[in-house]
Amino acid sequence: MKKTILTLLVCIITLTSYSQDKDKRERFKALKVAFITERLELSETEAQKFWPIYNAYDKEKDMLRHTAREKRHNLKLESLTEAEAKKALIDYLAFEKEQQNLKADLIESLLTAIPAKKIILLKIAEDEFKKQMLEEFQKRKEKYKKN
Repeated sequence: MKKTILTLLVCIITLTSYSQDKDKRERFKALKVAFITERLELSETEAQKFWPIYNAYDKEKDMLRHTAREKRHNLKLESLTEAEAKKALIDYLAFEKEQQNLKADLIESLLTAIPAKKIILLKIAEDEFKKQMLEEFQKRKEKYKKN
């Protein structure tokens, strides 16, 4: 546990030393990979099968989220007609279904690479990682406000 926290802290400090967005995203992904690998205790063989599946899922999830974000930003609420609002809701439901399908596909694919128990641990690890990152960002935000 101490090793995990220490590794995470070192990675976070490293993350802060880079100012470009692309570097930050890459550092963030590296932190996530290290965190998930450690939490799942992936063997070398499991990791070789797991990461290509997970990375493809993550890329698809990001593309889906980006598309949905663009659609939301293009909505002009003040001039939105009822028909446009209904279409936006249909698009939202389609996005939600696509996310669910993506998750289902991930689980099916991962079952060929790692045990089911580790797939459950993956969800827990992802949630823990998000929580730790949000806490770290909150601390930085508070520190920034004080300075």
